[in-house]
Amino acid sequence: MKLLLIDDDIALCELLNEYLGAQGFELVIKNDGEAGLNEALAHDYPLILLDVMLPKIEGFEVLKTLRQHKLTPVIMLTARGEDFDRIFGLELGADDYLAKPFNHRELLARVKAITRRIEHILASNKSQPLNWHDIEVKPHSREVLAAGHTLLLTGTEYEILNLLLKHAGDIVSKEQISEQVLGRRLAAFDRSIDMHVSNIRKKIAEHIEPERIKTIRGSGYILVSGA
Repeated sequence: MKLLLIDDDIALCELLNEYLGAQGFELVIKNDGEAGLNEALAHDYPLILLDVMLPKIEGFEVLKTLRQHKLTPVIMLTARGEDFDRIFGLELGADDYLAKPFNHRELLARVKAITRRIEHILASNKSQPLNWHDIEVKPHSREVLAAGHTLLLTGTEYEILNLLLKHAGDIVSKEQISEQVLGRRLAAFDRSIDMHVSNIRKKIAEHIEPERIKTIRGSGYILVSGA
């Protein structure tokens, strides 16, 4: 599987190319934001690894522009690992993030979680549509409709909403979402699930009121009818 890595750390790129290459992944490497964005727009990749601190065009701007054209899964690589970087990246539509310096095995786990999700999506294309009042998910086309309007969701957002829809009316814990969608255990103070759900809420709210995804403090989330 061919992945796109956009990072200006040459030594790290070489290490990841060797490490991920040994795991069956082929990396296309770009060392600045402009070249990386052009490559991401010109070709379809199953996953993009995107550094925040980049020459020419910073990573956040690359992601923002990319999201205007494509929903390619993106893992942000944040040098400082600050909450602002992580939250901002997720708000812009990143699927996941990893703070530098990171363990290569942790990166591999994140990469495999997303690529497994892609394989699962392809395998479930014949699944029947899921409906919950005015929200519908069509697995064969990955189309999501809210009151008849198409929602543009990232892969992670799609999988979270799909999970909530399968358990509509019941509480789905953050632990379930983290394990089944992100492919990892929920870490303390990890706000990624909250940000993904917030993004989904905003997109649904453009077409439907009142709010459909309720937060159950200390428990998780529940998809309600709104009636």
